[in-house]
Amino acid sequence: MTINCNGKLIDLSSPKVMGILNVTPNSFFDGGKHANEKEILTQVEKMLSEGATFIDIGGYSSKPSAEFVSEEEELQRLVPVIKDVVKEFPNVIISVDTFRSKVAQESIENGAAIINDISAGNLDTKMMETVSKLQVPYIMMHMKGTPQTMQSLAQYENIVKEMLFYFSQKIAQARSLGINDLILDPGFGFAKTVEQNFEVLSKLELFQMTELPLLVGVSRKSMVYKTLETTAKFALNGTTSLNTISLLKGAKILRVHDVKEAVECVKLHQQLYY
Repeated sequence: MTINCNGKLIDLSSPKVMGILNVTPNSFFDGGKHANEKEILTQVEKMLSEGATFIDIGGYSSKPSAEFVSEEEELQRLVPVIKDVVKEFPNVIISVDTFRSKVAQESIENGAAIINDISAGNLDTKMMETVSKLQVPYIMMHMKGTPQTMQSLAQYENIVKEMLFYFSQKIAQARSLGINDLILDPGFGFAKTVEQNFEVLSKLELFQMTELPLLVGVSRKSMVYKTLETTAKFALNGTTSLNTISLLKGAKILRVHDVKEAVECVKLHQQLYY
């Protein structure tokens, strides 16, 4: 189970950690925290030193009811940061968190290696075609609607069955276009209630029938802090618990704000099972 990132084959048979770098002023946990070049590079260095295999850079907050950001502004936020990170850390593997094909194209041209699309092509019909042309790994997430509307669309008769059908269609579409390296993200918190998130987590192993690597992103999300009756700031221990469960159920990439703790989860999981 490998993916090709800028000519490097990354083996996902042992789980990896993806560190989150939000260059937005309004992300739900770390919005505005990394506001200048020095702070950004310091945070990337910290995540890499703690064991992150990937750095996921996003310029458009996808939290529920997130403010709209123009394509031009998203590019202005992302491209200079990608250039700076690649210059400082030439071997870094950058994933760019975007649902826009133009942003994806320019990000890859400036050194990113993976496209992480919350909409799996639904919000930009040119996205899969662009990924195929670029021949980069593509993370396809399950979501309904947009960040502005998704929380009003959390209605399902059988959520896991519907998600598996959604992914089967997306996989077929991606394969028909010649996209080789696919990763699936269940989209915890996206068009899902807290109860639905836990239902998906409880059946996460079912997604292994796709025979594709699974990325899980529960880091400090509301499914953690609402259940524990706390806030995102105090949700690290809960995040670690759910990351461990995710690994036990087959997750191959943990997308997190706190790399050190996630890497420790992976190490302990590996010691137990391998």
